[in-house]
Amino acid sequence: MMTIDWQVCSQARLSRDARFDGKFFIAVLTSRVYCRSICPAPTAKEKNVRYLPTAAAAAEAGFRPCLRCRPECSPGTPAWLGTSNTVSRALRLIDESGLEEGGVEALAARLGVGARHLRRLFLQHLGATPSAVARTRRLHFTKKLIDETSLPMNEVALASGFGCVRRFNAAIRNVYRRTPMQIRHLARQKTIEPENQYLFRLRFRPPYHWQGMLAFLAARATPGVEAVEGGSYRRSISLNGKPGYFEVSLDESTHTLIARIQFGDPHALFAIVERIRAMFDLNADWASIAAALRSDRELLKRMNADPGMRVPGCWNGFELATRAILGQQITVKGATSLAGRIARAFGHPFSVGNLTHIFPAPSVLAEADLAGIGLPKARAATIRAFARAVCDGEINFEGIVDVDRFLGRLCEVPGIGSWTAQYIAMRALREPDAFPSSDLGLLRVLDIKTARELERRAEAWRPWRAYAAMYLWSSPAGPSVSPGVPSRAKEAFRQGPAPRDISASQI
Repeated sequence: MMTIDWQVCSQARLSRDARFDGKFFIAVLTSRVYCRSICPAPTAKEKNVRYLPTAAAAAEAGFRPCLRCRPECSPGTPAWLGTSNTVSRALRLIDESGLEEGGVEALAARLGVGARHLRRLFLQHLGATPSAVARTRRLHFTKKLIDETSLPMNEVALASGFGCVRRFNAAIRNVYRRTPMQIRHLARQKTIEPENQYLFRLRFRPPYHWQGMLAFLAARATPGVEAVEGGSYRRSISLNGKPGYFEVSLDESTHTLIARIQFGDPHALFAIVERIRAMFDLNADWASIAAALRSDRELLKRMNADPGMRVPGCWNGFELATRAILGQQITVKGATSLAGRIARAFGHPFSVGNLTHIFPAPSVLAEADLAGIGLPKARAATIRAFARAVCDGEINFEGIVDVDRFLGRLCEVPGIGSWTAQYIAMRALREPDAFPSSDLGLLRVLDIKTARELERRAEAWRPWRAYAAMYLWSSPAGPSVSPGVPSRAKEAFRQGPAPRDISASQI
């Protein structure tokens, strides 16, 4: 099992430090429960506690979740912190239901390792097997559905992946020593949400630069599909062919994002919540990121001014990549306007407030007359070629194991260069070390002449170069704003001159 510094854990436990929430769990020998570092219960004696790296490790050791601090509400374990690349990729696949078809053996085969070796790596880095990690995540989400929704228990059972109500009841009683209805009674829900509407509280480790996140998303919000107003972000969604929307706002007092979801199929709630967590980068451990970046004076100045900046993710990789292609030759405002035209012309109608459309699917854009809405012919051809590649399965944003291979395939599409590929890796693949080294904005702010020189300087920022890029794209003084000074640079299309890279301000 991975080594834990018990002295650090002890100090975090005694001070109830929220920065350590979810980074380790406290197993209490006397009560046989496991808790978060912020648990409000009376502090146990040091001799009666053990520190474990994950909730799955605590469950495997025979401890049950605390009903007061609710371990299922803690921020996710940072996938890239202290783990091997194989474990990081496996965790990402498990997030995408990677164990549902073929189990651990199939997961290991996708990663190119043996099943025994994968189990050994998980025990070394996370203290539990892949199956135990997936099982604990499912139980934790089940508990959230019981506590935070008014779904009937038979629908909770199905939405959390149990094949039948009997197995669901048995699992809850075995873990929590109570029936599902007893747990719901303890939760004392104060409000009942309307049908098909759900509210989830998603924890993060402070600090979190919410205004910086909103500013970035607001500048790139596709009209009719996304909206940022009143301190919240809202967008329309489609999953498994069914429409819906969600809205996310901040509850700073509890280090929580409030996610309000309207969706007709409760079976999809787990996938929706996981995507929202990824989109707002809630699993990031800013303390570890800052420790790696503070050695650079320019970054230190910006981090001190705006602590807790995250890398904004996306709801849908295809949509993000399309938006990135649109922004290759025009300003953010111009690209946003074009994205809105595409949504209105080819998207599926949807009506909730100022959300009017769902972004079109790859199959629609693969055959769309994009030049008819004002796109240059070359850029329209790039989007159609990219959409066809997605439709044909040549490019797939789900279950990515070999990131370099994926990026190489992206760059084979005429009109997509390395800058765009790295930008997509940052936001769609959640790669913390993705880095567009040829970005003109990054070169200018650091007064560096070449991409190679910037890459040498950025070696000290690994594996958090994406976060360094976000800070360098922000304003050097005062509150962070969306990246940066408009650039006239253009990423040339492959059928034209040799590709030149662009600045984040254009995407």
